[in-house]
Amino acid sequence: MTVQTTESSHPLLSHADSAAGTTGDALLLIGRILLGWLFLTTAWGKLFGGIDGFAGYLRALKVPAPEFWAWIGAIVEFVVGVTLILGLATRYSALLCVLFLIVATALAHRYWEYPPAQMGAQKTNFLKNLAILGGALFLFVSGGGRFSIDRMLAKR
Repeated sequence: MTVQTTESSHPLLSHADSAAGTTGDALLLIGRILLGWLFLTTAWGKLFGGIDGFAGYLRALKVPAPEFWAWIGAIVEFVVGVTLILGLATRYSALLCVLFLIVATALAHRYWEYPPAQMGAQKTNFLKNLAILGGALFLFVSGGGRFSIDRMLAKR
């Protein structure tokens, strides 16, 4: 089964197909870097000075053993960030990212439980997490692309 296609639904749209075909690996690299950077920067802030605040946030959400889960969450974010940027075990990293996002979204962004003044912002965060989850699913299907450690290791 192949995911990529060069067939367009209409001849006027074939230019986008051609552009995707010639720039796909570079765009996968950019996409991986952008997704990975999000996780790496948030993990960095937690691991290097913000873990107590993160644990406090988890405590407010009534998560049991919040200090333990704060460390687990920050380390998972860090690992996802680094591996996506490098394209190392990309599919496994994408699945870990999906799992992390499901848990984080279910815990922290139940916008329907927030007061009306905060509901809009939490709904936006909920929807953003779903969009990031969608990006992780795309990476799971596509893999890391030509510019990844995965590809270098596969050529050995």
